[in-house]
Parts: sequence; C-alpha cells; structure tokens
Amino acid sequence: MKLVKFSLAAIIALSSSAFGADSLADAFKEGKVEGKVQAYYWQRDKGVDADIMNFGLDLSYETGRFYGFGLKSTFQSSSSPFSDDDAESVFNSDMYGSGSQLSELYLSYAAGKTTAQIGRMYFATPLIYGSGSRMNRESFEGALITNSDIPDTKVTIGYVQKMQNRTDGDGNFGKFTRDFTWQGELVDGAYTAVVENSSIPNVNLTLAYLDAKDLMEVTYAEASFKKGIFGLASQYYDSEKEGSKDTDLFGLKATFDLGNLSLLAAYTTTGDAYVHAGLGNGADYAYTGSPILSDTYGANSDAYKIGVAYKLTPALNVGMNYVLDDYDDKEYSYTSVTADYTFDAGVFKDLNVAVLYDDAGRDKDEKELRVNLTFPFSI
Repeated sequence: MKLVKFSLAAIIALSSSAFGADSLADAFKEGKVEGKVQAYYWQRDKGVDADIMNFGLDLSYETGRFYGFGLKSTFQSSSSPFSDDDAESVFNSDMYGSGSQLSELYLSYAAGKTTAQIGRMYFATPLIYGSGSRMNRESFEGALITNSDIPDTKVTIGYVQKMQNRTDGDGNFGKFTRDFTWQGELVDGAYTAVVENSSIPNVNLTLAYLDAKDLMEVTYAEASFKKGIFGLASQYYDSEKEGSKDTDLFGLKATFDLGNLSLLAAYTTTGDAYVHAGLGNGADYAYTGSPILSDTYGANSDAYKIGVAYKLTPALNVGMNYVLDDYDDKEYSYTSVTADYTFDAGVFKDLNVAVLYDDAGRDKDEKELRVNLTFPFSI
C-alpha cells in the first residue's frame, strides 16, 4: 500500500505528457527487444577450492510511449548444469542459483524533464544499487522519480520494499523478499534521495541519503574535479546500522589519463564500526576496493590503492591494481589483473570476453578467477 500511494502521488503530480504513439497498439508495435546471452566460468579458493560454470539469458522488452506512459519487462534465467557438491556449497549465495525470474516489470510515465517508475526494476543510485556482477542481477520492488528541471541538476527520489537476491541459498534463482541478505531484513521499506549537480565548471557534486527503516541510515557525499589529464575526487559516508554505533568513511582519489594509459591512486579511512554503504551489493562506492575480494568498509581501516589501465587497442583493455587494507591488528593485500576484449567484426561481432583475477595475501589467503562471456543483442 505504501508503494501504491507513493507512486500514484508522483504520477498524478505530473501535469503534462509526451503523447508518443498514436494508439496503444502502436506503442507495443514500436517496442524494443534487447538481451544478452552469458557464459561465466569462475574458480574460487577460500579454504575450499571450487569452480562453477553458469549459462544465462537476459531478455527485455520495452514499449513505446502512449500519452507519456510506457511499460518494461526483463526476464532473467540461469543454470549451472555441471556443478558438483563443492561448487554448490561455495557459490550457494551468489552464483549457484538455477531457474528464472521476472526481474523487471514496471510502469513508467514521462512528462517534460520528469520520469516516474513503479514496479520491479533495476536500481542504480548511490545508496540503493543492485549488483550486476554475478549471473543473476539484483533487482528491487519499489518506485523511482527523477527530475532535471533545475539547470545542471538531477534530483532522484526512490522507495523500495523488497529485493530480488542473486540466489535463495538453496540452489534456486533469487526471490523478491524483504530479506536483503547480509544487510538485514527490511520491515518497513526504505527511502532514498539523491541530488547531483554540475553547475561549477569541471566539478560534479553528489549528495545522497538513505533511510531504511529499522535497518540503517546512511548519508553519502562526493565531489569530483576533472580537467584535462588530471582528476581529483573525495567521498564521505556517514553510516548508522540499527543496534550499532554511528561511523564514517572518508576517501580521496587521484587519476591521470595519458592517452591510452590511465593511472589511479586512492586512500580511504573508516571509523570504529563497520560502515554500511547502502542496500544492494552494488552500493559499493569506496575508492579502494579491489575488483573481487576486498571489503574496505571494516572498522578502523586505512586502505591504499594504486592502479594502472591501458587500452592496447580500441577493443582490448588491460589493468592491474594493488590494494593494502591496514587494520589495528592485521593487514590484507589484494593484487588483481583484469582484461576485456570486444569483437568489433566477423562472426563474433559484439561478443565481450572479460577476465578478472584477484589474489588476497598477507593475513588472508584467498584467490578468485572469473572468465565472463557476454553477447548482447537487440531486435
């Protein structure tokens, strides 16, 4: 009921619309079909060495607009036909989840510079963000409104009440529930507001707030500067988990882009409790994260990161990162290598091959290799 009231109030408040298609039938005829076929091979060593092969299909259909209204649906499916007992145990929370799910089904309305959406959808806001790094992408049930009437400013307001996890922990595709996995159970819904501004030349400012009732309250701020080859950014989290103390994270990042070569140096420091960065595994903006294994939100952490990336050809990118995460009584290091190649011609045109490897050392002994093949298509 909260979701219905929130969304109807937003849509009724919009007074003008783009007519789009001449009829409802034309809106469906003008719809777009997009999707991707995926094959992921992952090998993980966290005390138990296991590997898994997943195959998946992601298929979306979006109608044209009719009196400002539109409809979108996205179907996801995946399977792990060759998994053994070790794989099913090691990957049960993120990759071992066969089956299918209607991950998106939402009604949208566009009027002027405002868009409202209600239903199941992929959220991508700083503090509510569904991760797409696994075969099964996380989704949310809720509502979202965006407006850009103020010059150089985008305002976003969102509400979620359920989340579709990657898996259900029992070998099946994730369901829409109030259980937000390790982040906790969302009983009374969560609200977020985001303001993004670029009115100052070469500067982007972001301010975001999340109130997840009875679960957590988070504020996020970021300022980034980019001019020529040089970039500088700072970030700040203030985080309070229900039943825990208020804590924070502060980060700095510098980047240099020298033609095809990119360099990065970053630092983050946290307070004396774990910093909760929002809802969904995509709410992970800390500058010092490694591609796979690190968690730089722990209490009393000073983390450092250096990285280099090089575009060998327009289709081939390679990169290396090193992260040192220093706690009061332990140190973790992460050495990673990444590469991705997109075929730009021939029978494999548009096929993307991505390879990620992360090796944790010092007081942690973990390794993970990911080889992801993704073929996008549209009809």
